[in-house]
Amino acid sequence: LSLEMAAAIGLNGVKVGTTSSQAYLDGKTVRETKALMAELCRHFYGLGWVSGTGGSISIKVHDDSIPKPQQLILMSPSAVQKERMEPEDMYVLSENGSVLSAPSPKPYPDKPPKCTDCDTLFMKAYEKRDAGAIIHSHGIESCLVTMINPFSKEFRITHMEMIKGIKGHGYYDELVVPIIDNTAHEHQLTESFAKAIEDYPKTTAVLVRNHGIFVWGDSWISAKTQSECYHYLFDAAIKLHQMGLDWSTPNHGPIQSARRGLSIAGESNLSTKARKDNGDIGPYPRCIVLDIEGTTTPISFVSEVLFPYARDNVGRHLSATYDTSETKADIKLLRSQVESDLEQGIAGAVPIPSDDAGKNEVISAIVANVDAMIKADRKITALKELQGHIWQTGYATNELEGIVFDDVPEALEKWNALGIKVYIYSSGSRLAQRLIFGKTNFGDLRKFLSGFFDTTVGNKKEARSYVEISQSLGVDKPSDILFVTDVYQEATAAKAAGLEAIISIRPGNGPLPENHEFKTVKSFSEI
Repeated sequence: LSLEMAAAIGLNGVKVGTTSSQAYLDGKTVRETKALMAELCRHFYGLGWVSGTGGSISIKVHDDSIPKPQQLILMSPSAVQKERMEPEDMYVLSENGSVLSAPSPKPYPDKPPKCTDCDTLFMKAYEKRDAGAIIHSHGIESCLVTMINPFSKEFRITHMEMIKGIKGHGYYDELVVPIIDNTAHEHQLTESFAKAIEDYPKTTAVLVRNHGIFVWGDSWISAKTQSECYHYLFDAAIKLHQMGLDWSTPNHGPIQSARRGLSIAGESNLSTKARKDNGDIGPYPRCIVLDIEGTTTPISFVSEVLFPYARDNVGRHLSATYDTSETKADIKLLRSQVESDLEQGIAGAVPIPSDDAGKNEVISAIVANVDAMIKADRKITALKELQGHIWQTGYATNELEGIVFDDVPEALEKWNALGIKVYIYSSGSRLAQRLIFGKTNFGDLRKFLSGFFDTTVGNKKEARSYVEISQSLGVDKPSDILFVTDVYQEATAAKAAGLEAIISIRPGNGPLPENHEFKTVKSFSEI
């Protein structure tokens, strides 16, 4: 189909234009990307992702001379045998979705050419996520995994090696993939697809119930790698479910489908009646969120071990890692924080000079600021990120070991066996949290933890932070979450957000207001 003819008609509802030269459209870069797409579709057919003419793929034409947002977009056609596609079967679109080149019709029994019905969804991923490639799979795993719980709006899994293949995730993280409901035609998914992308800023995929999955990445390699990992994880979840095991919990123990509100054999030495008489809050929560300092861990460990270690090793750490991207990011955060502190007249804040002043001058200023921040016990992300990286070195060299109260490991194991997911919410960075629980006086306890929250979700004394957590955990209602902390203001904020809250009474904790309304516990065995 010539450019002149393409300008005169609309293809699949996409605005048609002639914004690129014919020479570039016929050039080597575009030809090679078309050939790559045909090759990938043959591979995906072998995996069962694009059988029956289903599924599709789109890739941006990578060209170093053209900014990524302005690069041409290739899309596969609709309703064709994907394993038989040739490079010339691909559609070429401009950055705004205008069709620049379309394939020529083929004789019967092939149908007239038509661009993929996923075009509007692909454009949303390019627009909102700066994607370099998008894969739409009809793989059976991605379909079946959405049918196990027909009312679930999310797929969640943790503690699986292949999670590491998903951008921004590690083995101990909880992977969350939004699920949207299917429609009769794929382009009708556009609105719910766009909303899922906005509601889940960390996701690189959207599942469509009874249908399949859309996966995007910075490049075709990233999209392909992640697609393979997603399908592996879906297959694992299905097989674990068939075995009666819960894929969403760290230890993947038996599914506890009847646990809520019921007496469970071996749950504790207290009977159900005794639990009620003891003042427990009622049926088992779906999730428990734990504070660290004064709750799982003595305040003295933080104030007398971790903080001094970080303070004493700031200079050494910065000197040894000054040119690394990690430390550069830490310094950038600290500069921004100190600039704000200086504007507000915060005591102890001193200007951090530019890099031109020299490494030693910059480090000296940072050491002074960090010392003042630690003394003031400030709960700010810039400080917590740097502290986490300093502590990481300490744990790696066996200079540090996390401390938890004696009752914590047994409680974590018990809750895990009951199918209750346990999370951490602390003012310390997520890295610092994983370090504490990864190397404790009782060994590695991360296997019992489903995820970690820090102050990037908000201040721990503000209700909106707990609203954010409840939305992230995907519970039916906030009261399905129990929050345990030693700080009255945090418990109050959690309660205001609809969570259940209990206050932890531990040696060294601060006093509580008289006549407060919260249940208190001196040991996790009382929960």
